[in-house]
Amino acid sequence: MSTIEPDAPRLYAAREPIFPRRVRGPFRNLKWILMGIMLGIYYITPWIRWDRGPGMPDQAVLVDLANRRFFFFWIEIWPHEFYFVAGLLIMAGLGLFLFTSALGRVWCGYACPQTVWTDLFMMVERWVEGDRNARIRLYDQAWDTRKVRLRLEKWTLWLLIAVLTGGAWVFYFADAPTLLGDLFTGRAHPVAYMTIAIMTATTFFFGGFAREQICIYACPWPRIQGAMMDEDTLTVGYREWRGEPRGKIAKGEPTKSDTPPGAKGDCIDCLACVNVCPMGIDIREGQQLECITCALCIDACDDVMARIGKPRGLIDYMALKDEALERSGAAPPRSLWRHVLRPRTLLYFTLWAAIGVGLLVALLMRSPYDLNVSPIRNPQFVTLSDGSIRNTYELRLRNKQASEQQFTVGISDADGNPVPELSLTLEGGSPLVTVAPDATFQQRVYVTAAPGTPEAEGGARDLTLWIEDQDDGRRAIVPTVFHGRG
Repeated sequence: MSTIEPDAPRLYAAREPIFPRRVRGPFRNLKWILMGIMLGIYYITPWIRWDRGPGMPDQAVLVDLANRRFFFFWIEIWPHEFYFVAGLLIMAGLGLFLFTSALGRVWCGYACPQTVWTDLFMMVERWVEGDRNARIRLYDQAWDTRKVRLRLEKWTLWLLIAVLTGGAWVFYFADAPTLLGDLFTGRAHPVAYMTIAIMTATTFFFGGFAREQICIYACPWPRIQGAMMDEDTLTVGYREWRGEPRGKIAKGEPTKSDTPPGAKGDCIDCLACVNVCPMGIDIREGQQLECITCALCIDACDDVMARIGKPRGLIDYMALKDEALERSGAAPPRSLWRHVLRPRTLLYFTLWAAIGVGLLVALLMRSPYDLNVSPIRNPQFVTLSDGSIRNTYELRLRNKQASEQQFTVGISDADGNPVPELSLTLEGGSPLVTVAPDATFQQRVYVTAAPGTPEAEGGARDLTLWIEDQDDGRRAIVPTVFHGRG
């Protein structure tokens, strides 16, 4: 049995709480705008109505698990068309590669759900408990009536947001107004309550307590992003050749950004960049796995530079490729587009756009109905009392349109020519079938060859079974085989 020496280093370190300070600036404003848009889309979308006709759901975006369909405004996706969803997922992955290659972890900093809800929870925390210094004092003080009250207020608001988040999620899978009433009256399916409970618990914990720990330890993207970035990637960085040596400077004292330059750097070591960071890192130590490229440190540093009369950009979006130029005192190219528009990003964009165009073309060209014909091969054929040979087929006809449609069912040879020796009948009698809107018609089809004909006495013969839309005359065909006794 091995023992751990008392002075051995610990392999686990408790989380140090982070208290980001409020900051103002263009990047913080951009985060507010994007947060409002994305939260609005998430919470409001299930309540948007879309008229699809009688008997059809009128929810604009609906994952109809019961009928195995996905509705997105005027688009309806069936299970066999899952390649549309797969294509969108591939586009999302390529889009993530594209933005990371061009601008670093902007997805993590602005659009990731973990970031958006954490921002929302921190906004509530700041509203209830105050800004950074007030929250630190509250955290350090002993538990008293005021601390309990503030904690309960904050946790109650967090819980309300978490419940609304879980509730909004289940509304995507059922008619939102109906489900809302069922939830309050206790008539909803237990799965709905379980889903809301799980989403509530995870949102409350991830956004309120885990926060940056999810980004650092649970998310795999920080480990992958290095393969997406290169020396041309624009990412948040600290110009240490301008900022060092850091320290206090007197008013009017020249620094490295002045002409002629002074001996000191522009960084006054005020820690503003550290105090606003939601990940609790110091960007002046270089690129780090924890950095989500939210650029709040840029807003904080630019504010300080403006107050001490120094040019902005000590912390800024920059590319490593320009470092050598800046260190030598030369100005880097003004246009940043040369870093964005380069072979890697253009390749990602081309692939992304090609898949998008392909999905759009497939969507516009897809048939409004699907036809599937399955021969019944046990037995392959039946000899009737008059000597005729009959083959049986299972026909499945799916009408994807929002109106009732009538179809004629028929047969022809492999070249589309009529075959007088063969007759077709349906189990229901008439070759004219009516299919309800957004429904599937299933019936057996019998194809019979008269006795003595080549079809009856021969071997397998290629045929085409088709349906014809009575409204526009369009046909859908399925090749099949007729088996005679030969």
